[in-house]
Amino acid sequence: MTSRQFRTDENAAFERPRRRTRPRTKDRPDYSAATVGRVVTVDRGRFTVLLEDREITATKARQLGRTGVIVGDEVRVVGDTSGEEGTLGRIVEVEERTTVLRRTADDDDPYERPIVANADQLVIVTALADPPPRTGMIDRILVAGYDAGLDPLLCLTKADLAGPEELLALYGPLGVPVQTVQPGADLTDLRAVLAGRTSVFVGHSGVGKSTLVNALIPDAHRGTGAVNLVTGRGRHTSSSAIALRLPPVGDVENGGWVIDTPGVRSFGLSHVTRESIVAAFPDLDALTQDCPRGCTHETGAPECGLDAAVARGDLAPARLESFRRMIDAGQ
Repeated sequence: MTSRQFRTDENAAFERPRRRTRPRTKDRPDYSAATVGRVVTVDRGRFTVLLEDREITATKARQLGRTGVIVGDEVRVVGDTSGEEGTLGRIVEVEERTTVLRRTADDDDPYERPIVANADQLVIVTALADPPPRTGMIDRILVAGYDAGLDPLLCLTKADLAGPEELLALYGPLGVPVQTVQPGADLTDLRAVLAGRTSVFVGHSGVGKSTLVNALIPDAHRGTGAVNLVTGRGRHTSSSAIALRLPPVGDVENGGWVIDTPGVRSFGLSHVTRESIVAAFPDLDALTQDCPRGCTHETGAPECGLDAAVARGDLAPARLESFRRMIDAGQ
Protein backbone atom coordinates (compact mmCIF):
# COMPACT_ATOMS: atom_id res chain seq x y z
CA MET A 1 0.00 0.00 0.00
CA THR A 2 1.40 3.40 -0.94
CA SER A 3 1.02 6.50 1.16
CA ARG A 4 -1.58 7.88 -1.22
CA GLN A 5 -3.93 4.91 -1.11
CA PHE A 6 -7.06 5.13 1.00
CA ARG A 7 -7.07 3.02 4.14
CA THR A 8 -10.23 0.96 4.62
CA ASP A 9 -9.29 0.33 8.26
CA GLU A 10 -8.71 3.81 9.63
CA ASN A 11 -8.08 2.47 13.13
CA ALA A 12 -4.90 0.84 11.82
CA ALA A 13 -3.43 4.30 11.36
CA PHE A 14 -3.12 4.66 15.11
CA GLU A 15 -0.49 1.86 15.15
CA ARG A 16 1.21 2.21 11.76
CA PRO A 17 2.12 5.80 10.84
CA ARG A 18 2.47 6.63 7.17
CA ARG A 19 5.89 7.21 5.66
CA ARG A 20 7.53 10.60 6.02
CA THR A 21 5.06 11.66 8.68
CA ARG A 22 5.40 12.38 12.36
CA PRO A 23 4.99 9.16 14.38
CA ARG A 24 1.50 8.98 15.84
CA THR A 25 0.71 7.85 19.35
CA LYS A 26 -0.33 4.25 19.83
CA ASP A 27 -3.08 5.40 22.13
CA ARG A 28 -6.42 5.63 20.38
CA PRO A 29 -8.56 8.71 21.01
CA ASP A 30 -10.70 8.62 24.13
CA TYR A 31 -14.27 9.66 23.30
CA SER A 32 -15.76 8.73 26.67
CA ALA A 33 -16.57 12.40 27.32
CA ALA A 34 -18.08 12.98 23.89
CA THR A 35 -21.73 14.01 23.61
CA VAL A 36 -24.12 11.05 23.27
CA GLY A 37 -27.22 11.25 21.08
CA ARG A 38 -29.73 9.17 19.14
CA VAL A 39 -29.78 9.00 15.34
CA VAL A 40 -33.32 9.93 14.27
CA THR A 41 -32.93 9.98 10.50
CA VAL A 42 -30.34 9.45 7.75
CA ASP A 43 -30.27 11.33 4.46
CA ARG A 44 -27.49 10.94 1.87
CA GLY A 45 -24.61 10.67 4.28
CA ARG A 46 -25.96 13.21 6.73
CA PHE A 47 -27.28 12.09 10.10
CA THR A 48 -29.77 13.95 12.23
CA VAL A 49 -28.84 13.28 15.85
CA LEU A 50 -31.05 14.15 18.79
CA LEU A 51 -29.15 15.37 21.84
CA GLU A 52 -30.80 16.19 25.15
CA ASP A 53 -32.45 19.41 24.03
CA ARG A 54 -31.65 19.89 20.35
CA GLU A 55 -31.12 18.22 17.00
CA ILE A 56 -27.84 18.49 15.15
CA THR A 57 -26.58 17.42 11.74
CA ALA A 58 -23.52 15.17 11.69
CA THR A 59 -21.31 13.16 9.37
CA LYS A 60 -19.62 9.83 10.05
CA ALA A 61 -15.94 9.96 10.98
CA ARG A 62 -13.54 8.24 8.58
CA GLN A 63 -12.16 6.14 11.39
CA LEU A 64 -15.48 4.26 11.56
CA GLY A 65 -14.64 2.79 8.16
CA ARG A 66 -17.46 0.61 6.90
CA THR A 67 -19.27 0.63 10.22
CA GLY A 68 -22.86 1.50 9.38
CA VAL A 69 -24.86 4.09 11.28
CA ILE A 70 -28.63 3.59 11.19
CA VAL A 71 -31.74 5.11 12.70
CA GLY A 72 -32.02 4.26 16.38
CA ASP A 73 -28.28 4.08 16.98
CA GLU A 74 -26.87 5.66 20.13
CA VAL A 75 -23.73 7.50 19.01
CA ARG A 76 -20.95 9.69 20.38
CA VAL A 77 -20.51 13.01 18.60
CA VAL A 78 -17.69 15.56 18.59
CA GLY A 79 -17.16 18.83 16.75
CA ASP A 80 -19.80 21.54 16.59
CA THR A 81 -22.82 20.18 18.46
CA SER A 82 -24.57 23.52 18.90
CA GLY A 83 -27.20 22.65 16.32
CA GLU A 84 -26.99 26.09 14.78
CA GLU A 85 -27.64 26.42 11.04
CA GLY A 86 -24.65 25.46 8.94
CA THR A 87 -22.86 23.58 11.73
CA LEU A 88 -21.76 19.96 11.45
CA GLY A 89 -20.86 17.44 14.13
CA ARG A 90 -18.95 14.21 13.63
CA ILE A 91 -20.04 10.72 14.75
CA VAL A 92 -16.97 9.00 16.15
CA GLU A 93 -18.42 5.96 17.92
CA VAL A 94 -21.53 3.79 17.74
CA GLU A 95 -22.64 2.37 21.07
CA GLU A 96 -23.36 -1.34 21.34
CA ARG A 97 -26.80 -2.13 19.95
CA THR A 98 -29.39 -4.01 21.98
CA THR A 99 -31.31 -5.15 18.89
CA VAL A 100 -31.01 -4.82 15.12
CA LEU A 101 -33.88 -5.43 12.72
CA ARG A 102 -32.49 -6.69 9.41
CA ARG A 103 -33.67 -7.85 6.03
CA THR A 104 -32.13 -8.85 2.73
CA ALA A 105 -33.22 -7.78 -0.75
CA ASP A 106 -34.36 -11.35 -1.46
CA ASP A 107 -33.79 -14.83 -0.12
CA ASP A 108 -30.72 -15.36 -2.32
CA ASP A 109 -29.04 -12.11 -1.29
CA PRO A 110 -26.17 -12.82 1.15
CA TYR A 111 -25.95 -9.19 2.29
CA GLU A 112 -27.88 -8.17 5.37
CA ARG A 113 -29.42 -4.72 5.40
CA PRO A 114 -29.81 -3.31 8.91
CA ILE A 115 -33.00 -1.26 9.09
CA VAL A 116 -33.33 -0.04 12.67
CA ALA A 117 -31.28 -0.34 15.86
CA ASN A 118 -32.32 -0.51 19.52
CA ALA A 119 -36.06 -0.99 18.99
CA ASP A 120 -37.87 -3.34 21.36
CA GLN A 121 -41.25 -3.68 19.64
CA LEU A 122 -42.10 -4.52 16.04
CA VAL A 123 -45.43 -3.17 14.83
CA ILE A 124 -46.50 -4.92 11.63
CA VAL A 125 -49.02 -2.63 9.96
CA THR A 126 -51.36 -4.26 7.45
CA ALA A 127 -54.65 -3.18 5.92
CA LEU A 128 -57.73 -5.37 6.13
CA ALA A 129 -58.68 -4.22 2.62
CA ASP A 130 -57.45 -1.89 -0.14
CA PRO A 131 -54.91 -3.49 -0.40
CA PRO A 132 -55.92 -6.88 1.00
CA PRO A 133 -53.76 -8.54 3.67
CA ARG A 134 -50.67 -10.42 2.48
CA THR A 135 -50.19 -13.12 5.09
CA GLY A 136 -46.95 -14.25 3.47
CA MET A 137 -45.47 -10.79 4.03
CA ILE A 138 -46.75 -10.68 7.60
CA ASP A 139 -45.19 -14.08 8.30
CA ARG A 140 -41.82 -13.02 6.90
CA ILE A 141 -41.73 -9.77 8.88
CA LEU A 142 -42.67 -11.75 11.99
CA VAL A 143 -39.76 -14.11 11.37
CA ALA A 144 -37.32 -11.17 11.08
CA GLY A 145 -38.75 -9.66 14.27
CA TYR A 146 -38.41 -12.86 16.27
CA ASP A 147 -34.87 -13.28 14.96
CA ALA A 148 -34.03 -9.74 16.13
CA GLY A 149 -35.53 -10.32 19.58
CA LEU A 150 -38.37 -7.80 19.16
CA ASP A 151 -41.84 -8.17 20.66
CA PRO A 152 -44.38 -8.33 17.80
CA LEU A 153 -47.63 -6.40 17.51
CA LEU A 154 -50.00 -6.73 14.57
CA CYS A 155 -51.81 -3.47 13.79
CA LEU A 156 -54.76 -3.88 11.41
CA THR A 157 -55.84 -0.70 9.61
CA LYS A 158 -58.91 0.17 7.52
CA ALA A 159 -61.23 -1.83 9.79
CA ASP A 160 -64.10 0.17 8.30
CA LEU A 161 -63.67 -1.81 5.06
CA ALA A 162 -63.35 -5.39 6.37
CA GLY A 163 -63.36 -7.42 9.58
CA PRO A 164 -60.29 -8.82 11.37
CA GLU A 165 -61.66 -12.29 12.14
CA GLU A 166 -59.54 -14.21 9.62
CA LEU A 167 -56.25 -12.65 10.73
CA LEU A 168 -57.17 -13.05 14.39
CA ALA A 169 -57.64 -16.77 13.77
CA LEU A 170 -54.29 -17.03 11.98
CA TYR A 171 -52.12 -15.15 14.49
CA GLY A 172 -54.00 -15.62 17.76
CA PRO A 173 -52.53 -19.09 18.31
CA LEU A 174 -49.01 -17.63 18.08
CA GLY A 175 -49.78 -15.22 20.89
CA VAL A 176 -49.26 -12.15 18.69
CA PRO A 177 -51.23 -9.22 20.17
CA VAL A 178 -53.50 -7.39 17.72
CA GLN A 179 -54.72 -3.79 17.54
CA THR A 180 -57.47 -2.86 15.09
CA VAL A 181 -57.96 0.73 13.92
CA GLN A 182 -59.89 2.69 11.33
CA PRO A 183 -59.89 6.30 10.12
CA GLY A 184 -60.90 8.69 12.88
CA ALA A 185 -60.86 5.96 15.52
CA ASP A 186 -59.85 6.49 19.14
CA LEU A 187 -56.20 5.39 19.41
CA THR A 188 -56.08 5.24 23.21
CA ASP A 189 -55.49 1.48 23.33
CA LEU A 190 -52.76 1.65 20.71
CA ARG A 191 -51.05 4.55 22.47
CA ALA A 192 -51.06 2.49 25.68
CA VAL A 193 -49.12 -0.42 24.13
CA LEU A 194 -46.65 1.99 22.51
CA ALA A 195 -46.02 4.05 25.67
CA GLY A 196 -42.51 3.80 27.05
CA ARG A 197 -41.29 1.62 24.18
CA THR A 198 -39.32 2.07 20.98
CA SER A 199 -41.55 0.64 18.25
CA VAL A 200 -40.56 0.19 14.62
CA PHE A 201 -43.48 0.34 12.17
CA VAL A 202 -43.09 -1.98 9.18
CA GLY A 203 -45.53 -2.82 6.41
CA HIS A 204 -45.90 -2.99 2.66
CA SER A 205 -46.84 0.08 0.68
CA GLY A 206 -50.37 1.49 0.86
CA VAL A 207 -51.49 -0.05 4.15
CA GLY A 208 -51.92 3.32 5.88
CA LYS A 209 -48.74 3.23 7.95
CA SER A 210 -47.85 6.90 7.49
CA THR A 211 -51.50 7.90 8.00
CA LEU A 212 -51.41 6.06 11.32
CA VAL A 213 -48.17 7.79 12.33
CA ASN A 214 -49.71 11.18 11.51
CA ALA A 215 -52.71 10.34 13.70
CA LEU A 216 -50.45 9.36 16.60
CA ILE A 217 -48.15 12.35 16.11
CA PRO A 218 -50.11 15.20 14.46
CA ASP A 219 -47.03 17.26 13.62
CA ALA A 220 -45.16 14.35 12.01
CA HIS A 221 -46.33 15.32 8.49
CA ARG A 222 -45.46 11.95 6.99
CA GLY A 223 -46.34 11.65 3.30
CA THR A 224 -49.35 9.52 2.39
CA GLY A 225 -50.52 8.04 -0.88
CA ALA A 226 -53.29 6.05 -2.51
CA VAL A 227 -53.35 2.46 -3.75
CA ASN A 228 -52.93 1.83 -7.48
CA LEU A 229 -56.33 0.67 -8.77
CA VAL A 230 -54.71 -1.50 -11.48
CA THR A 231 -52.05 -3.34 -9.49
CA GLY A 232 -53.70 -3.17 -6.07
CA ARG A 233 -50.38 -2.05 -4.62
CA GLY A 234 -49.51 1.08 -2.77
CA ARG A 235 -46.78 3.46 -3.81
CA HIS A 236 -43.84 4.40 -1.63
CA THR A 237 -44.53 7.66 0.21
CA SER A 238 -41.75 7.56 2.84
CA SER A 239 -38.23 7.43 1.43
CA SER A 240 -36.29 6.98 4.66
CA ALA A 241 -36.74 5.77 8.21
CA ILE A 242 -37.32 8.38 10.90
CA ALA A 243 -37.61 8.18 14.69
CA LEU A 244 -40.39 10.28 16.19
CA ARG A 245 -41.17 10.92 19.84
CA LEU A 246 -44.72 10.09 20.92
CA PRO A 247 -46.57 12.56 23.16
CA PRO A 248 -47.05 11.64 26.85
CA VAL A 249 -49.86 9.23 27.68
CA GLY A 250 -51.82 10.04 30.83
CA ASP A 251 -49.44 10.06 33.78
CA VAL A 252 -46.70 8.42 31.71
CA GLU A 253 -44.30 11.15 30.62
CA ASN A 254 -42.45 8.81 28.26
CA GLY A 255 -44.93 8.35 25.45
CA GLY A 256 -42.34 6.22 23.67
CA TRP A 257 -40.80 6.37 20.22
CA VAL A 258 -42.11 5.37 16.82
CA ILE A 259 -39.66 4.59 14.03
CA ASP A 260 -41.51 4.87 10.73
CA THR A 261 -39.88 2.96 7.88
CA PRO A 262 -40.46 3.11 4.11
CA GLY A 263 -43.06 0.72 2.74
CA VAL A 264 -41.61 -2.60 1.58
CA ARG A 265 -42.70 -4.91 -1.23
CA SER A 266 -40.40 -7.79 -0.31
CA PHE A 267 -38.65 -8.98 2.82
CA GLY A 268 -35.68 -11.27 2.25
CA LEU A 269 -34.69 -13.62 5.07
CA SER A 270 -31.44 -15.18 3.96
CA HIS A 271 -29.86 -14.04 7.24
CA VAL A 272 -32.33 -15.99 9.41
CA THR A 273 -31.83 -19.57 10.59
CA ARG A 274 -34.58 -22.01 11.46
CA GLU A 275 -33.01 -22.49 14.89
CA SER A 276 -33.32 -18.80 15.72
CA ILE A 277 -37.03 -18.86 14.83
CA VAL A 278 -37.73 -21.90 17.01
CA ALA A 279 -35.75 -20.39 19.89
CA ALA A 280 -38.11 -17.40 19.90
CA PHE A 281 -40.86 -19.70 21.24
CA PRO A 282 -39.56 -21.26 24.48
CA ASP A 283 -42.51 -23.65 24.82
CA LEU A 284 -42.10 -24.98 21.28
CA ASP A 285 -38.31 -25.06 21.59
CA ALA A 286 -38.64 -27.34 24.61
CA LEU A 287 -40.87 -29.70 22.63
CA THR A 288 -38.26 -30.07 19.86
CA GLN A 289 -35.61 -31.51 22.18
CA ASP A 290 -36.64 -35.06 21.27
CA CYS A 291 -36.62 -34.38 17.52
CA PRO A 292 -34.15 -36.42 15.44
CA ARG A 293 -30.94 -34.68 14.42
CA GLY A 294 -31.50 -32.32 11.51
CA CYS A 295 -35.28 -32.15 11.97
CA THR A 296 -36.74 -29.23 10.02
CA HIS A 297 -39.93 -29.08 12.13
CA GLU A 298 -41.88 -28.52 8.91
CA THR A 299 -45.11 -30.26 7.98
CA GLY A 300 -44.36 -33.91 7.29
CA ALA A 301 -40.97 -33.90 9.05
CA PRO A 302 -40.47 -37.50 10.23
CA GLU A 303 -40.69 -38.09 13.99
CA CYS A 304 -40.90 -34.37 14.73
CA GLY A 305 -41.36 -33.70 18.42
CA LEU A 306 -44.01 -31.08 17.67
CA ASP A 307 -46.28 -33.67 16.08
CA ALA A 308 -45.72 -35.95 19.05
CA ALA A 309 -46.69 -33.10 21.39
CA VAL A 310 -49.96 -32.58 19.51
CA ALA A 311 -50.69 -36.32 19.72
CA ARG A 312 -50.12 -36.23 23.51
CA GLY A 313 -52.32 -33.19 23.90
CA ASP A 314 -49.43 -31.00 25.02
CA LEU A 315 -49.70 -28.64 22.04
CA ALA A 316 -52.76 -27.16 20.37
CA PRO A 317 -53.02 -28.12 16.68
CA ALA A 318 -53.89 -24.51 15.73
CA ARG A 319 -50.70 -23.22 17.37
CA LEU A 320 -48.56 -25.74 15.52
CA GLU A 321 -50.28 -24.90 12.23
CA SER A 322 -49.65 -21.18 12.73
CA PHE A 323 -46.03 -21.79 13.70
CA ARG A 324 -45.36 -24.01 10.70
CA ARG A 325 -46.92 -21.54 8.30
CA MET A 326 -44.56 -18.88 9.63
CA ILE A 327 -41.47 -21.08 9.66
CA ASP A 328 -42.19 -22.20 6.09
CA ALA A 329 -42.27 -18.55 5.05
CA GLY A 330 -38.80 -18.05 6.48
CA GLN A 331 -37.16 -20.88 4.56
